Amino acid sequence: MMSFLFPTLIISLIFILFKKFLEILRRGQCCYILHYECYKPSNDRKIDSQMSGDIVLRNKNLGPQEHKFLLKAIVNSGIGEETYVPRNIVECRENSTTLADSVLEMDEFIFNTLDNLFKKTGISPKEIDVLVVNVSMLSLSPSLTSRIVNRYKMRENVKTFNLTGMGCSASLISMNLVENVFKSLKNAFAIVVTTESIAPNWYNGSEKSMILSNCLFRSGGCCMLLTNKNSLKSQALFKLKHLVRTHLGAIDEAHNCCFQKEDTQGLLGFFLGRSLPNSATRAFVENMKVLAPKILPVRELLRYIVVSFFQEMKKHFDDEKNNALSKKVSLNFKSGVDHFCLHPGGAAVIEAIKKSLELSEDDVEPSKMTLHRFGNTSASSLWYVLGYMEAKKRLKRGDSILMISFGAGFKCNSCLLEVVRDLEDGNVWKECVDDYPPKIMVNPFLEKYAWMNQENYQNSSYNGQK
Repeated sequence: MMSFLFPTLIISLIFILFKKFLEILRRGQCCYILHYECYKPSNDRKIDSQMSGDIVLRNKNLGPQEHKFLLKAIVNSGIGEETYVPRNIVECRENSTTLADSVLEMDEFIFNTLDNLFKKTGISPKEIDVLVVNVSMLSLSPSLTSRIVNRYKMRENVKTFNLTGMGCSASLISMNLVENVFKSLKNAFAIVVTTESIAPNWYNGSEKSMILSNCLFRSGGCCMLLTNKNSLKSQALFKLKHLVRTHLGAIDEAHNCCFQKEDTQGLLGFFLGRSLPNSATRAFVENMKVLAPKILPVRELLRYIVVSFFQEMKKHFDDEKNNALSKKVSLNFKSGVDHFCLHPGGAAVIEAIKKSLELSEDDVEPSKMTLHRFGNTSASSLWYVLGYMEAKKRLKRGDSILMISFGAGFKCNSCLLEVVRDLEDGNVWKECVDDYPPKIMVNPFLEKYAWMNQENYQNSSYNGQK
Protein backbone atom coordinates (compact mmCIF):
# COMPACT_ATOMS: atom_id res chain seq x y z
CA MET A 1 0.00 0.00 0.00
CA MET A 2 2.80 2.44 1.00
CA SER A 3 4.74 1.58 -2.15
CA PHE A 4 1.70 2.67 -4.19
CA LEU A 5 1.14 5.92 -2.28
CA PHE A 6 4.76 7.12 -2.41
CA PRO A 7 5.01 7.78 -6.19
CA THR A 8 1.53 9.30 -6.11
CA LEU A 9 2.57 11.73 -3.39
CA ILE A 10 5.76 12.62 -5.28
CA ILE A 11 3.80 13.37 -8.46
CA SER A 12 1.30 15.47 -6.49
CA LEU A 13 4.11 17.41 -4.82
CA ILE A 14 5.80 18.10 -8.17
CA PHE A 15 2.49 19.29 -9.60
CA ILE A 16 1.88 21.65 -6.63
CA LEU A 17 5.41 23.08 -6.86
CA PHE A 18 5.07 23.57 -10.62
CA LYS A 19 1.74 25.37 -10.10
CA LYS A 20 3.30 27.65 -7.47
CA PHE A 21 6.19 28.36 -9.85
CA LEU A 22 3.75 29.42 -12.57
CA GLU A 23 1.93 31.66 -10.08
CA ILE A 24 5.21 33.40 -9.23
CA LEU A 25 6.01 33.93 -12.91
CA ARG A 26 2.56 35.40 -13.55
CA ARG A 27 2.43 37.50 -10.40
CA GLY A 28 3.33 40.70 -12.24
CA GLN A 29 0.81 39.91 -14.98
CA CYS A 30 -2.27 39.76 -12.76
CA CYS A 31 -4.91 42.39 -13.38
CA TYR A 32 -6.90 43.63 -10.36
CA ILE A 33 -9.79 46.10 -10.33
CA LEU A 34 -9.30 48.36 -7.32
CA HIS A 35 -12.33 50.58 -7.83
CA TYR A 36 -15.01 51.51 -10.37
CA GLU A 37 -17.09 54.66 -10.35
CA CYS A 38 -20.37 54.85 -12.28
CA TYR A 39 -21.82 58.21 -13.28
CA LYS A 40 -25.21 59.44 -12.15
CA PRO A 41 -26.27 62.58 -14.08
CA SER A 42 -28.15 65.38 -12.38
CA ASN A 43 -31.93 65.11 -11.97
CA ASP A 44 -32.59 67.90 -14.47
CA ARG A 45 -31.47 65.49 -17.19
CA LYS A 46 -34.04 62.80 -16.40
CA ILE A 47 -36.40 61.78 -19.17
CA ASP A 48 -39.78 60.25 -18.32
CA SER A 49 -42.46 58.73 -20.54
CA GLN A 50 -44.08 62.12 -21.18
CA MET A 51 -40.83 63.69 -22.37
CA SER A 52 -39.95 60.62 -24.44
CA GLY A 53 -43.26 60.87 -26.24
CA ASP A 54 -42.81 64.61 -26.75
CA ILE A 55 -39.37 64.09 -28.30
CA VAL A 56 -40.81 61.56 -30.73
CA LEU A 57 -43.79 63.68 -31.64
CA ARG A 58 -41.84 66.90 -32.21
CA ASN A 59 -39.74 65.23 -34.93
CA LYS A 60 -41.15 66.89 -38.06
CA ASN A 61 -39.64 64.24 -40.32
CA LEU A 62 -41.87 61.50 -38.90
CA GLY A 63 -45.28 60.67 -40.30
CA PRO A 64 -48.17 58.80 -38.63
CA GLN A 65 -46.73 55.34 -39.25
CA GLU A 66 -43.26 56.28 -38.01
CA HIS A 67 -44.73 57.93 -34.90
CA LYS A 68 -46.72 54.83 -34.08
CA PHE A 69 -43.78 52.50 -34.77
CA LEU A 70 -41.42 54.46 -32.53
CA LEU A 71 -43.89 54.85 -29.66
CA LYS A 72 -44.58 51.12 -29.72
CA ALA A 73 -40.82 50.48 -29.67
CA ILE A 74 -40.53 52.64 -26.54
CA VAL A 75 -43.40 50.70 -24.95
CA ASN A 76 -41.48 47.43 -25.44
CA SER A 77 -38.04 48.80 -24.59
CA GLY A 78 -37.96 47.84 -20.89
CA ILE A 79 -36.90 51.38 -19.92
CA GLY A 80 -38.39 53.18 -16.90
CA GLU A 81 -39.09 56.75 -15.92
CA GLU A 82 -35.67 57.85 -14.64
CA THR A 83 -33.08 57.46 -17.40
CA TYR A 84 -30.92 60.39 -18.49
CA VAL A 85 -30.21 62.26 -21.74
CA PRO A 86 -27.80 65.10 -22.63
CA ARG A 87 -28.79 68.69 -21.94
CA ASN A 88 -29.31 69.57 -25.59
CA ILE A 89 -32.10 66.95 -25.78
CA VAL A 90 -33.77 68.24 -22.61
CA GLU A 91 -33.56 71.76 -24.03
CA CYS A 92 -35.21 70.68 -27.32
CA ARG A 93 -32.05 71.33 -29.33
CA GLU A 94 -31.49 67.88 -30.84
CA ASN A 95 -31.70 69.46 -34.32
CA SER A 96 -29.03 72.08 -33.61
CA THR A 97 -26.33 70.30 -31.61
CA THR A 98 -22.96 72.05 -31.37
CA LEU A 99 -19.46 70.83 -30.64
CA ALA A 100 -19.77 72.57 -27.28
CA ASP A 101 -22.72 70.27 -26.42
CA SER A 102 -20.57 67.22 -27.15
CA VAL A 103 -17.67 68.50 -25.07
CA LEU A 104 -19.94 69.47 -22.17
CA GLU A 105 -21.48 65.98 -22.11
CA MET A 106 -18.00 64.41 -21.90
CA ASP A 107 -16.65 66.90 -19.32
CA GLU A 108 -19.59 66.45 -16.95
CA PHE A 109 -19.14 62.70 -16.88
CA ILE A 110 -15.35 62.38 -17.00
CA PHE A 111 -14.41 64.96 -14.40
CA ASN A 112 -17.20 63.96 -11.99
CA THR A 113 -16.27 60.27 -11.96
CA LEU A 114 -12.51 60.76 -11.99
CA ASP A 115 -12.68 63.28 -9.14
CA ASN A 116 -14.64 60.74 -7.09
CA LEU A 117 -12.31 57.89 -8.06
CA PHE A 118 -9.14 59.72 -7.00
CA LYS A 119 -10.78 60.91 -3.78
CA LYS A 120 -12.10 57.48 -2.74
CA THR A 121 -8.95 55.51 -3.59
CA GLY A 122 -6.34 58.01 -2.44
CA ILE A 123 -4.43 57.44 -5.67
CA SER A 124 -2.87 60.56 -7.19
CA PRO A 125 -3.31 61.32 -10.93
CA LYS A 126 0.50 61.45 -11.15
CA GLU A 127 0.66 57.78 -10.14
CA ILE A 128 -1.28 56.67 -13.23
CA ASP A 129 0.86 54.81 -15.78
CA VAL A 130 -1.81 53.90 -18.36
CA LEU A 131 -4.94 55.81 -19.45
CA VAL A 132 -7.51 54.33 -21.84
CA VAL A 133 -10.60 56.21 -22.98
CA ASN A 134 -13.28 54.62 -25.16
CA VAL A 135 -16.13 56.62 -26.73
CA SER A 136 -17.41 55.01 -29.90
CA MET A 137 -19.10 57.91 -31.66
CA LEU A 138 -17.01 60.97 -30.80
CA SER A 139 -13.42 61.79 -31.72
CA LEU A 140 -12.04 65.16 -30.59
CA SER A 141 -8.72 66.80 -31.36
CA PRO A 142 -6.82 66.96 -29.06
CA SER A 143 -8.16 63.63 -27.87
CA LEU A 144 -10.17 63.03 -24.72
CA THR A 145 -7.12 61.36 -23.16
CA SER A 146 -5.16 64.58 -23.71
CA ARG A 147 -8.01 66.52 -22.13
CA ILE A 148 -7.77 64.31 -19.03
CA VAL A 149 -3.97 64.50 -18.87
CA ASN A 150 -4.19 68.30 -19.02
CA ARG A 151 -6.92 68.57 -16.38
CA TYR A 152 -5.13 66.34 -13.84
CA LYS A 153 -1.55 67.25 -14.83
CA MET A 154 -0.48 63.65 -15.29
CA ARG A 155 3.13 62.60 -15.90
CA GLU A 156 4.71 63.14 -19.30
CA ASN A 157 5.41 59.40 -19.67
CA VAL A 158 1.82 58.25 -19.08
CA LYS A 159 0.75 55.84 -21.82
CA THR A 160 -2.55 57.00 -23.36
CA PHE A 161 -4.95 55.20 -25.70
CA ASN A 162 -8.05 56.77 -27.25
CA LEU A 163 -10.48 54.19 -28.71
CA THR A 164 -13.43 54.96 -30.99
CA GLY A 165 -15.88 52.87 -33.01
CA MET A 166 -15.74 49.86 -30.66
CA GLY A 167 -19.44 49.83 -29.75
CA CYS A 168 -21.05 48.56 -26.58
CA SER A 169 -18.30 46.05 -25.83
CA ALA A 170 -15.55 48.68 -25.67
CA SER A 171 -14.98 48.55 -21.90
CA LEU A 172 -13.89 44.89 -22.08
CA ILE A 173 -11.66 45.72 -25.05
CA SER A 174 -10.10 48.50 -22.96
CA MET A 175 -9.53 46.09 -20.08
CA ASN A 176 -7.87 43.64 -22.45
CA LEU A 177 -5.60 46.43 -23.67
CA VAL A 178 -4.61 47.25 -20.08
CA GLU A 179 -4.07 43.57 -19.33
CA ASN A 180 -1.63 43.31 -22.25
CA VAL A 181 0.23 46.52 -21.34
CA PHE A 182 0.62 45.19 -17.78
CA LYS A 183 2.72 42.33 -19.18
CA SER A 184 5.52 44.81 -19.88
CA LEU A 185 4.90 47.16 -16.92
CA LYS A 186 5.39 46.05 -13.33
CA ASN A 187 3.65 47.61 -10.32
CA ALA A 188 1.56 49.90 -12.51
CA PHE A 189 -1.76 51.72 -12.23
CA ALA A 190 -4.22 52.09 -15.12
CA ILE A 191 -7.47 53.95 -15.59
CA VAL A 192 -10.18 53.00 -18.08
CA VAL A 193 -12.78 55.64 -18.94
CA THR A 194 -15.81 54.31 -20.78
CA THR A 195 -18.87 56.21 -22.00
CA GLU A 196 -20.81 57.13 -25.14
CA SER A 197 -21.56 60.39 -26.93
CA ILE A 198 -25.32 60.86 -27.20
CA ALA A 199 -25.57 64.65 -27.69
CA PRO A 200 -24.49 64.86 -31.37
CA ASN A 201 -25.83 61.44 -32.36
CA TRP A 202 -29.57 61.80 -31.79
CA TYR A 203 -31.23 60.73 -35.03
CA ASN A 204 -33.86 63.13 -36.40
CA GLY A 205 -34.85 61.26 -39.54
CA SER A 206 -37.65 58.85 -40.37
CA GLU A 207 -36.00 55.52 -41.29
CA LYS A 208 -37.24 52.81 -38.93
CA SER A 209 -33.91 50.97 -38.88
CA MET A 210 -32.22 54.10 -37.53
CA ILE A 211 -34.75 55.63 -35.12
CA LEU A 212 -34.66 52.60 -32.81
CA SER A 213 -31.36 53.70 -31.27
CA ASN A 214 -33.13 56.75 -29.78
CA CYS A 215 -35.39 54.42 -27.78
CA LEU A 216 -32.61 52.63 -25.89
CA PHE A 217 -29.43 54.68 -25.64
CA ARG A 218 -29.08 56.95 -22.62
CA SER A 219 -26.36 59.02 -20.91
CA GLY A 220 -23.98 57.33 -18.49
CA GLY A 221 -20.41 56.18 -18.03
CA CYS A 222 -17.88 54.52 -15.75
CA CYS A 223 -14.22 54.87 -14.73
CA MET A 224 -12.19 51.90 -13.48
CA LEU A 225 -8.87 51.82 -11.63
CA LEU A 226 -6.76 48.73 -12.36
CA THR A 227 -3.37 47.54 -11.14
CA ASN A 228 -0.97 44.60 -11.34
CA LYS A 229 0.58 45.34 -7.95
CA ASN A 230 0.37 42.08 -6.03
CA SER A 231 0.82 44.01 -2.78
CA LEU A 232 -2.61 45.61 -3.36
CA LYS A 233 -4.40 42.32 -3.93
CA SER A 234 -6.20 42.46 -0.58
CA GLN A 235 -7.53 45.94 -1.38
CA ALA A 236 -8.89 44.96 -4.80
CA LEU A 237 -12.55 44.36 -5.60
CA PHE A 238 -12.06 41.90 -8.46
CA LYS A 239 -9.38 39.88 -10.21
CA LEU A 240 -9.57 39.46 -13.98
CA LYS A 241 -9.36 35.71 -14.61
CA HIS A 242 -10.18 35.30 -18.30
CA LEU A 243 -11.12 37.57 -21.20
CA VAL A 244 -12.18 36.35 -24.64
CA ARG A 245 -12.79 38.53 -27.69
CA THR A 246 -14.64 37.38 -30.81
CA HIS A 247 -14.74 39.47 -34.01
CA LEU A 248 -16.90 38.54 -37.02
CA GLY A 249 -15.87 41.55 -39.11
CA ALA A 250 -14.70 39.30 -41.96
CA ILE A 251 -18.32 38.23 -42.55
CA ASP A 252 -20.16 40.86 -44.60
CA GLU A 253 -23.54 40.19 -43.00
CA ALA A 254 -22.11 40.66 -39.50
CA HIS A 255 -20.01 43.67 -40.46
CA ASN A 256 -22.97 45.48 -42.05
CA CYS A 257 -25.65 44.71 -39.44
CA CYS A 258 -25.08 47.91 -37.42
CA PHE A 259 -23.16 51.01 -38.35
CA GLN A 260 -23.28 54.79 -38.44
CA LYS A 261 -24.50 56.28 -41.72
CA GLU A 262 -26.55 59.02 -43.35
CA ASP A 263 -30.12 58.33 -44.46
CA THR A 264 -31.64 59.32 -47.80
CA GLN A 265 -32.17 62.86 -46.45
CA GLY A 266 -28.54 63.18 -45.39
CA LEU A 267 -29.36 62.89 -41.67
CA LEU A 268 -26.76 61.07 -39.59
CA GLY A 269 -27.83 58.14 -37.46
CA PHE A 270 -27.03 54.60 -36.35
CA PHE A 271 -28.40 51.80 -38.53
CA LEU A 272 -29.63 48.54 -36.95
CA GLY A 273 -30.20 45.85 -39.59
CA ARG A 274 -32.41 42.77 -39.58
CA SER A 275 -29.35 40.52 -39.64
CA LEU A 276 -28.29 41.83 -36.20
CA PRO A 277 -29.92 39.02 -34.14
CA ASN A 278 -28.31 36.30 -36.29
CA SER A 279 -24.91 38.00 -36.15
CA ALA A 280 -25.15 38.43 -32.38
CA THR A 281 -26.10 34.77 -31.93
CA ARG A 282 -23.22 33.58 -34.09
CA ALA A 283 -20.70 35.81 -32.29
CA PHE A 284 -22.02 34.68 -28.93
CA VAL A 285 -21.72 30.97 -29.81
CA GLU A 286 -18.17 31.39 -31.13
CA ASN A 287 -17.18 33.31 -28.02
CA MET A 288 -18.61 30.71 -25.65
CA LYS A 289 -16.76 27.93 -27.50
CA VAL A 290 -13.50 29.52 -26.44
CA LEU A 291 -14.57 30.70 -22.99
CA ALA A 292 -16.40 27.59 -21.72
CA PRO A 293 -13.32 25.31 -21.42
CA LYS A 294 -11.56 28.06 -19.45
CA ILE A 295 -14.25 28.64 -16.82
CA LEU A 296 -16.30 25.45 -16.45
CA PRO A 297 -15.29 22.53 -14.20
CA VAL A 298 -13.94 19.40 -15.86
CA ARG A 299 -16.91 17.32 -14.69
CA GLU A 300 -19.32 19.59 -16.59
CA LEU A 301 -17.24 19.44 -19.76
CA LEU A 302 -17.06 15.65 -19.50
CA ARG A 303 -20.81 15.43 -18.91
CA TYR A 304 -21.45 17.54 -22.00
CA ILE A 305 -19.10 15.41 -24.14
CA VAL A 306 -20.58 12.12 -22.97
CA VAL A 307 -24.22 13.20 -23.32
CA SER A 308 -23.51 14.73 -26.74
CA PHE A 309 -21.87 11.50 -27.87
CA PHE A 310 -24.84 9.37 -26.85
CA GLN A 311 -27.24 11.84 -28.45
CA GLU A 312 -25.35 11.53 -31.73
CA MET A 313 -25.39 7.75 -31.45
CA LYS A 314 -29.10 7.82 -30.76
CA LYS A 315 -29.73 9.70 -34.00
CA HIS A 316 -28.43 6.76 -35.97
CA PHE A 317 -30.79 4.27 -34.34
CA ASP A 318 -33.98 6.16 -33.54
CA ASP A 319 -36.69 6.81 -36.10
CA GLU A 320 -37.33 10.31 -37.47
CA LYS A 321 -40.07 11.01 -34.93
CA ASN A 322 -37.82 10.35 -31.97
CA ASN A 323 -35.06 12.37 -33.57
CA ALA A 324 -37.34 15.38 -33.77
CA LEU A 325 -38.20 15.03 -30.09
CA SER A 326 -34.63 14.54 -28.86
CA LYS A 327 -33.60 17.17 -26.34
CA LYS A 328 -30.83 19.58 -27.24
CA VAL A 329 -27.68 19.16 -25.17
CA SER A 330 -26.31 22.33 -23.58
CA LEU A 331 -23.58 23.30 -21.15
CA ASN A 332 -24.57 24.27 -17.63
CA PHE A 333 -22.72 27.57 -17.19
CA LYS A 334 -24.08 27.90 -13.67
CA SER A 335 -21.77 25.04 -12.66
CA GLY A 336 -18.79 27.41 -13.00
CA VAL A 337 -20.35 30.88 -12.69
CA ASP A 338 -22.07 32.44 -9.68
CA HIS A 339 -23.33 35.69 -11.24
CA PHE A 340 -24.16 36.79 -14.78
CA CYS A 341 -23.47 40.37 -15.80
CA LEU A 342 -25.21 40.71 -19.17
CA HIS A 343 -25.15 43.80 -21.35
CA PRO A 344 -28.59 45.48 -21.03
CA GLY A 345 -28.82 46.32 -24.72
CA GLY A 346 -32.56 45.82 -24.67
CA ALA A 347 -35.22 43.50 -23.31
CA ALA A 348 -34.92 41.20 -26.34
CA VAL A 349 -31.12 40.94 -25.95
CA ILE A 350 -31.40 39.95 -22.29
CA GLU A 351 -34.10 37.37 -23.00
CA ALA A 352 -32.07 35.85 -25.85
CA ILE A 353 -29.00 35.31 -23.64
CA LYS A 354 -31.20 34.04 -20.82
CA LYS A 355 -32.63 31.40 -23.15
CA SER A 356 -29.24 30.44 -24.64
CA LEU A 357 -27.58 29.92 -21.25
CA GLU A 358 -30.74 28.52 -19.62
CA LEU A 359 -30.66 31.14 -16.88
CA SER A 360 -33.31 31.91 -14.30
CA GLU A 361 -35.17 35.17 -13.81
CA ASP A 362 -32.97 35.86 -10.76
CA ASP A 363 -29.85 35.54 -12.94
CA VAL A 364 -30.98 38.25 -15.36
CA GLU A 365 -32.60 40.51 -12.75
CA PRO A 366 -29.54 42.83 -12.46
CA SER A 367 -29.49 43.43 -16.21
CA LYS A 368 -33.23 44.04 -16.45
CA MET A 369 -33.23 46.44 -13.52
CA THR A 370 -30.25 48.32 -15.00
CA LEU A 371 -32.08 48.69 -18.31
CA HIS A 372 -35.15 49.95 -16.46
CA ARG A 373 -33.28 52.46 -14.28
CA PHE A 374 -30.44 53.70 -16.52
CA GLY A 375 -31.22 52.44 -20.02
CA ASN A 376 -28.52 51.27 -22.42
CA THR A 377 -25.47 53.42 -21.63
CA SER A 378 -23.41 51.55 -24.23
CA ALA A 379 -20.04 50.21 -23.08
CA SER A 380 -20.52 51.36 -19.48
CA SER A 381 -23.77 49.42 -19.01
CA LEU A 382 -22.01 46.33 -17.64
CA TRP A 383 -20.68 48.31 -14.70
CA TYR A 384 -24.13 49.54 -13.68
CA VAL A 385 -25.22 45.88 -13.69
CA LEU A 386 -22.20 45.02 -11.54
CA GLY A 387 -23.04 47.93 -9.24
CA TYR A 388 -26.56 46.57 -8.77
CA MET A 389 -25.17 43.20 -7.65
CA GLU A 390 -22.84 44.89 -5.20
CA ALA A 391 -25.54 47.22 -3.83
CA LYS A 392 -27.73 44.16 -3.24
CA LYS A 393 -24.82 42.59 -1.27
CA ARG A 394 -24.76 39.53 -3.49
CA LEU A 395 -21.02 39.54 -4.24
CA LYS A 396 -19.04 37.43 -1.77
CA ARG A 397 -15.36 36.55 -1.66
CA GLY A 398 -14.49 33.84 -4.16
CA ASP A 399 -17.62 34.33 -6.30
CA SER A 400 -17.21 34.34 -10.08
CA ILE A 401 -18.91 36.84 -12.40
CA LEU A 402 -19.39 36.31 -16.12
CA MET A 403 -19.58 39.53 -18.16
CA ILE A 404 -20.97 39.37 -21.69
CA SER A 405 -21.16 42.30 -24.12
CA PHE A 406 -21.76 42.92 -27.82
CA GLY A 407 -20.55 45.63 -30.18
CA ALA A 408 -20.63 46.83 -33.77
CA GLY A 409 -18.17 45.17 -36.09
CA PHE A 410 -19.63 42.63 -35.17
CA LYS A 411 -18.12 41.66 -31.82
CA CYS A 412 -18.89 39.62 -28.74
CA ASN A 413 -16.55 40.05 -25.78
CA SER A 414 -16.70 38.28 -22.43
CA CYS A 415 -14.67 38.00 -19.26
CA LEU A 416 -14.68 36.18 -15.94
CA LEU A 417 -14.05 38.16 -12.76
CA GLU A 418 -13.29 36.72 -9.33
CA VAL A 419 -14.57 38.63 -6.30
CA VAL A 420 -11.57 39.25 -4.03
CA ARG A 421 -13.51 40.30 -0.90
CA ASP A 422 -17.11 40.69 0.25
CA LEU A 423 -18.67 43.76 -1.39
CA GLU A 424 -21.62 45.88 -0.32
CA ASP A 425 -21.07 49.46 -1.55
CA GLY A 426 -24.35 51.08 -2.57
CA ASN A 427 -22.52 53.07 -5.29
CA VAL A 428 -24.73 54.70 -7.92
CA TRP A 429 -27.69 52.55 -6.76
CA LYS A 430 -27.57 53.67 -3.13
CA GLU A 431 -30.68 55.86 -3.15
CA CYS A 432 -32.95 53.51 -5.09
CA VAL A 433 -31.70 49.91 -4.75
CA ASP A 434 -34.33 49.07 -2.11
CA ASP A 435 -37.03 49.79 -4.68
CA TYR A 436 -35.69 47.10 -7.04
CA PRO A 437 -36.98 44.79 -8.21
CA PRO A 438 -40.43 46.37 -7.86
CA LYS A 439 -43.18 44.08 -6.61
CA ILE A 440 -45.24 45.06 -9.62
CA MET A 441 -43.26 45.94 -12.74
CA VAL A 442 -45.16 48.93 -14.12
CA ASN A 443 -44.47 50.03 -17.69
CA PRO A 444 -45.18 53.80 -17.75
CA PHE A 445 -44.90 53.90 -21.53
CA LEU A 446 -47.47 51.14 -21.91
CA GLU A 447 -49.86 52.95 -19.56
CA LYS A 448 -49.53 56.16 -21.51
CA TYR A 449 -49.55 54.85 -25.08
CA ALA A 450 -51.62 51.64 -24.85
CA TRP A 451 -54.55 53.58 -26.31
CA MET A 452 -52.83 53.74 -29.66
CA ASN A 453 -54.39 51.96 -32.60
CA GLN A 454 -54.56 52.89 -36.24
CA GLU A 455 -57.92 54.68 -36.03
CA ASN A 456 -57.63 56.85 -32.93
CA TYR A 457 -53.93 57.50 -33.57
CA GLN A 458 -54.62 59.10 -36.90
CA ASN A 459 -57.28 61.27 -35.25
CA SER A 460 -54.94 62.47 -32.49
CA SER A 461 -53.20 65.18 -34.57
CA TYR A 462 -49.94 63.37 -33.65
CA ASN A 463 -49.71 65.27 -30.36
CA GLY A 464 -49.45 62.21 -28.14
CA GLN A 465 -52.84 62.75 -26.49
CA LYS A 466 -55.98 60.67 -26.67
